[in-house]
Amino acid sequence: MKTLTLSLILIFSLSMLKAQDISGKWQGTIEFPGAQLNIVFNIEKTDEGYTSTLDSPDQGAYGIPVDKTTVNGNELNIEASALTLRFSGIFNGEQIEGTFSQAGLDIPLVLSRRDSDEISLIRSQEPIPPFPYHSEDIIFRNEGAGINLAGTLTFPSEGGKFPAVVLISGSGPQNRDEQVFGHKPFLVLSDYLTRNSIAVLRFDDRGFAHSEGNHSTATSEDFATDVESAVAYLKTRKEIDSKKIGLIGHSEGGLIAPMVAARNNEIAFIVLLAGPGISGLELLPLQSELIARASGISDNDIQKSLHINKQIFEMVSQSTDMEKLKTELTKFFKNMPPEDFPGGKLNDEMITMQVNQLATPWMRYFLNFNPAISLEKVKCPVLAANGEKDLQVPPKENLNTIEAALKRGGNKNVNIIEFPGLNHMFQECETGSPTEYSRIEQTFAPVALDKISNWIVEVSISQ
Repeated sequence: MKTLTLSLILIFSLSMLKAQDISGKWQGTIEFPGAQLNIVFNIEKTDEGYTSTLDSPDQGAYGIPVDKTTVNGNELNIEASALTLRFSGIFNGEQIEGTFSQAGLDIPLVLSRRDSDEISLIRSQEPIPPFPYHSEDIIFRNEGAGINLAGTLTFPSEGGKFPAVVLISGSGPQNRDEQVFGHKPFLVLSDYLTRNSIAVLRFDDRGFAHSEGNHSTATSEDFATDVESAVAYLKTRKEIDSKKIGLIGHSEGGLIAPMVAARNNEIAFIVLLAGPGISGLELLPLQSELIARASGISDNDIQKSLHINKQIFEMVSQSTDMEKLKTELTKFFKNMPPEDFPGGKLNDEMITMQVNQLATPWMRYFLNFNPAISLEKVKCPVLAANGEKDLQVPPKENLNTIEAALKRGGNKNVNIIEFPGLNHMFQECETGSPTEYSRIEQTFAPVALDKISNWIVEVSISQ
């Protein structure tokens, strides 16, 4: 999930371990302003010294490589240049007390030994096998891209010719469960739908987990071809009613689903969960402002950031040469007066990190793409839903635009719903801030699961 967009990515923050027998798992909690992030360092001693990896259970990320792990006496030092972070701590036998540094922040961090493989997160909705339905790991091919994609197909144990859906994840590389912030929303959603006689295909994003391809060079258009390949695969399965195959897209997936449906008349229906109705150039500043306000950022700093972001987004959207764009962005950040940037002057590592996140084909495509173009061409039934407290894809600005575009194109089977009290992840929440996501036990509000399932069943019966 990309930081500035739909499925918000927190920059990973790390730390590590000890001096004497420092091998093992070490867990700590980083206290960011307005947020917490649990991390686990996995330390291993080798003949050459120590190596480490990082886990971020709250974000569903495991085995993140670390560049350098050095132990000198009882002092531990960790460096991960790609994440622009460092950790320095003192090992006292039971704990490692030190400082975590990243993006200009120095945060105290205490690490403790852990015997278990993961931090215990209460996720009561996650289904536990054995399941009362068929669950099959499958591989399907995107012939145009020349890649194999890995996923899971679930369908009821009895009967046949079921309606089916393909789940489409939000922005950034994600696995088939759309695992993020310690939650697996697509696992919960697929389980609920399959128990209600709807087959579900969910798959790892290209270039991630068990799927082939290069995620970093792909755009929403490329991901749309992956979805089309998933639909083609479902048509080969005897268990699936080929005339009742629909799409469910979350966040950026809610942008991709109309792209596919607009050029494939055989798509029976689409469900847009917090899908954007406005372009990235409009959405990202709005998203940034809402999240900043929810985080208690001052109005003065918000206005500074919006002014800077506007210039940056315009540079990215107008660029046709990625290498030239990287040079221009680097120059822009280096020449930016410290007083014009709320966080102070950026160092070289921070600049490189920002440039690499911004200067991508995906970002340029997302900023320039107008979802209304696809929505106006969608003729199949559409359910578009948002949470009232969604700060990443605000409901008012996006649901209204989605509805208007669909009706402008002559679509008369449009169902728009705004769920009270739900956030971007469709959790019951207090503020809607992304900092709440990992702390909420609930993965997917039952009221939303029920609405999605019932709507699909009703549409399928009527077709």
